[in-house]
Amino acid sequence: MPTQYSRKFKEKMVQKMAGPNAWSANALAAESGVSQNTLSRWLREAKLGSMTDKKSKAGSKRKRWTPEEMMRVVMEAAGVDEAGRGALLRREGLHEVDLERFRQEVLEAANAGTEARKKPRGPTFEQRRIKKLEKELKRKEKALAEAAALLVLSKKVDALFLSEEEGENTDDSTE
Repeated sequence: MPTQYSRKFKEKMVQKMAGPNAWSANALAAESGVSQNTLSRWLREAKLGSMTDKKSKAGSKRKRWTPEEMMRVVMEAAGVDEAGRGALLRREGLHEVDLERFRQEVLEAANAGTEARKKPRGPTFEQRRIKKLEKELKRKEKALAEAAALLVLSKKVDALFLSEEEGENTDDSTE
């Protein structure tokens, strides 16, 4: 059964492994009786900002920021100078990178809203114009096909009458 260590004990072990005169996990394991794997895991978790003790986990949960809160912080930061922004960040428990991320998310949300409003309900002007031009093109292609058919027919009629006239002329000459 795994032994439960207090949060203070874990922090003390992590400090020994992370301080200026840092111990190796193997050396500390030999002295403290805690396994090297456990000590290494505690150090890794401390670097990630979360210890395994439940009290520590409850206290280290990061705040979930709602879009409204992000917008409020971004607007406040925009209205203050450098010193005021530093005080705001400390008061809110944020870093400059968090503020920049909030600013980006607010801008993206604002752009997404304008894109949604820009979408037209029906066909756009260009779509209507394309449809009209395609309809006109079909009409003209049909008229052109009719004209070509009439031209071919008129040539055939002319050729037919011409051959009949020649036929009459040849009949007259044989008489």
